Amino acid sequence: MIITPLYAGLLAILYLALSYRVVQGRLVADGPGLGDGGNASMLRRIRGHANFAEYVPIILVLLAMLELGAWPAWLLHGLGAALLIARLLHGYALSYSDHFQFGRFWGTLITFVLLLVCGGLNVFHALRGLTA
Repeated sequence: MIITPLYAGLLAILYLALSYRVVQGRLVADGPGLGDGGNASMLRRIRGHANFAEYVPIILVLLAMLELGAWPAWLLHGLGAALLIARLLHGYALSYSDHFQFGRFWGTLITFVLLLVCGGLNVFHALRGLTA
């Protein structure tokens, strides 16, 4: 496998940036040691980080299974690039901005479409294998 590791590595760097935003919020003068401390900015940072952790792993697993199933490289790159773009948009909207609704909307929509497409392709692949 060479395609999934590329996107997993790039997404890991983005996850590190989102993690740093949470830590940075905790290190300021009245930053909460745990939770969000009632601070809306801190809550957005935490949710941006957590949302990434909730969606990215399953999509990467689905992408890896498609790669192992020898799906075309152009499709795998398209799915991986879409995931990276979606998470960049969503992560920036939640963790770095107060009013970037474009990023939040499109990042969420693209992520949900990827879940549907990758899940559907994996089911198709499995069913095709059963009838072969």
